Amino acid sequence: MLLGISLLVFFLMNLAPGDFLTPIKAQRDISPEYIASLEKEFGLNEPWYWQYALWLKHVAACDFGYSWSYKIPVTELLAQRAPATLLLSLCSLVFSWLIAIPLGVVAAIYKGSIFDRATSWLAYFSLSLPEFFLALLAVYFAAQTGWFPTGGLTSFDFEFLSLAGQLKDMAWHLVLPTVVMGVGNVAALMRVMRANFLDSIRAEFVTAARSKGLSENQIMFRHVLRNAINPLITTLGFSFSSLLSGALLVENVMNYPGLGQLTYQAFLREDAFVVLGAVVLGSLMLVAGNLLADLLLAWSDPRIRHEK
Repeated sequence: MLLGISLLVFFLMNLAPGDFLTPIKAQRDISPEYIASLEKEFGLNEPWYWQYALWLKHVAACDFGYSWSYKIPVTELLAQRAPATLLLSLCSLVFSWLIAIPLGVVAAIYKGSIFDRATSWLAYFSLSLPEFFLALLAVYFAAQTGWFPTGGLTSFDFEFLSLAGQLKDMAWHLVLPTVVMGVGNVAALMRVMRANFLDSIRAEFVTAARSKGLSENQIMFRHVLRNAINPLITTLGFSFSSLLSGALLVENVMNYPGLGQLTYQAFLREDAFVVLGAVVLGSLMLVAGNLLADLLLAWSDPRIRHEK
């Protein structure tokens, strides 16, 4: 999967006019001999597939190339930006699950009530709002009220704060991006949770549990909820991928220093190695999310575990 994604991105980047040496060629203090040596080193005079093979050769040695825009190795640049995107994605995922599961369960238990209709209306409304528009509203809200920062991950005096102060400062900066990225996911997960819970309520094991004299709370939250949450765990990997793709827009609008903002800026500057490294790292996070979903599903549902 990683090879296929990197190959596709490399091919699409090659279709764009120019390359990462185009800005360097415009500088008068760079000699033509040095530019020619760089073109030979990276195979820029060769076909695109040969350039891709050279890039893979360097990647095999844990060398993702050099960023001519930021003047540092790509590996070091990704190490600076990836933790911010991973933190934002995890916070958004936890936020959406903590909100969506209780709302979906209550809406299913009180099906047809005012609460059920209100949550359904809010779900459709939130799904119809683009993330970049919510990000613009969040930035406007922060600028008008001053309750939250308008961008960044930390304050200017972050290094001078205590450990507790640094954690509080980062949490303060994460509130609005987390809410913006989590709202759409809350609506989707809540609808799935409500439908699964209603299907589990109608199952035969619920009738058997009631015939044994179990209380409604035991039936709903010990038996029905555990069966209804399995499809949600299956969608964990897909939710993670949507968060990573949405991070590109949200991070640029809210000036959040993560992989999404880095990828967009590197693409505009034709910094191919940075784009490739960021896309591969984001894809690796997606694969890890799918693997985590499979492991959690096997832990939650004994029926799908392999026999000893």
